[in-house]
Amino acid sequence: MIPLHDNNPTDIFPYVTVSFIISCVLIFLWQFSLGPQGQQYVVVALGFIPAAVLGGQSLPPEYALVPPVATLLTSMFLHGGWMHLIGNMLYLWIFGNNVEDAMGHGRFIVFYLLCGAAAAFAQALPDPASTVPMIGASGAISGVLGAYLLLHPRAKVLVAIPLGIIIHTTRLPAMYVLAFWFVLQIINTALTANSGGAGVAWGAHIGGFIAGMLLIPIFKYRKVRLFH
Repeated sequence: MIPLHDNNPTDIFPYVTVSFIISCVLIFLWQFSLGPQGQQYVVVALGFIPAAVLGGQSLPPEYALVPPVATLLTSMFLHGGWMHLIGNMLYLWIFGNNVEDAMGHGRFIVFYLLCGAAAAFAQALPDPASTVPMIGASGAISGVLGAYLLLHPRAKVLVAIPLGIIIHTTRLPAMYVLAFWFVLQIINTALTANSGGAGVAWGAHIGGFIAGMLLIPIFKYRKVRLFH
């Protein structure tokens, strides 16, 4: 189930959402220009490594471009490939504007970054000695999805559903689309619990989603109602 568009208008232009998308695209193009070795260097130097932030381990001097805690921020703007980038930006474009509309530009920046940090810790705390770098905006965007679920559960979302070689499109309430997405993260977490190594940070998705649900009542304007 791939979301394509929602029917939920906004009162303000989503400058922050658009800025995040442009920033991620430009940074990815910069990563891509570095070649395979340069890309790997950037991932290690600017990705979030639990062992460096929580486990007290140090990176080799040539990789210590920023303090370890700063990688909570830098890792949110890096991506591991075109599909990683496109998928994240699609979800941010569809759902980010309404969440930004509900709280304003400044609050949305803080909200987005807090969700991203919460997502990183949700992935890292079960294994603080992990040396696998975590990158991507997925955790922060998961927070946006959690907030959208509480703000507009009945908004209609146009989704594409692959049925073999046929792509079927239909409109579904956001609560079904986002609940399906969340359940999928839980299933994938269970399936990959003992795999170890690199891969998708499913735990970060779950942590970011829950953080978004917890933070939206605090960050939204008072006049904005939940479950609208």
